[in-house]
Amino acid sequence: MAEQLSLDLPVRAALGRDDYFVTSANAMALGMVESWPNWAGNKLAIAGPAGSGKTHLTHVWAAISNAQIVSAKNLTRTDIPALATGPVAVENVPVIADDPDAQAALFHLHNLTLAEGHSLLVTGISDPKHWGLTLPDLASRMQGTTTATLNEPDDTLLTVLLGKLFADRQLVPTPDTIPYLVKQIDRSYASARELVAALDTASLAQKKPITRAFASKFLKKET
Repeated sequence: MAEQLSLDLPVRAALGRDDYFVTSANAMALGMVESWPNWAGNKLAIAGPAGSGKTHLTHVWAAISNAQIVSAKNLTRTDIPALATGPVAVENVPVIADDPDAQAALFHLHNLTLAEGHSLLVTGISDPKHWGLTLPDLASRMQGTTTATLNEPDDTLLTVLLGKLFADRQLVPTPDTIPYLVKQIDRSYASARELVAALDTASLAQKKPITRAFASKFLKKET
């Protein structure tokens, strides 16, 4: 059988509940998301490192709550009263730390959504107290939000994560490649994401399939 070569195909992340693999690193966060609509104060924050699955969890919640999803940086270009007519998720709140207008828009959205009896989900790379928000009333409301924390992956989750990242790129490494990579890379979402992207690029450039030997040679070249 001919070995499969990488093709320059679009990356399509699988964001459904069935695609979300649960281990001790994320089980508590998933449980808190799925406890909706019984959230304290009708709101929840998801905090975790880049690539830890905040967007995936946001889409899981949106699917069960019929929520709209908006990036915090786009709030100033959004019809806030219209957005507040149902459940809403605001992603990457720390990105507006230097944007007073966007913070004011989020404060308005927070108050209006809850006043209408709907739920609000917000996300960021760390605990809300570290989001750098400068609008005092907004900062206090974010810091008073129950937080679901995503931890760095254990070996089991890292194995599944690498498999998902390859699958998102429509890549099929040989069976011994992922177990090898798990033993070689840092236990972090960012490392996994960067490595898969780099292997994809190298595989395309060299027109070679992603095998354990290919990955080993690539990693030795990078160190």
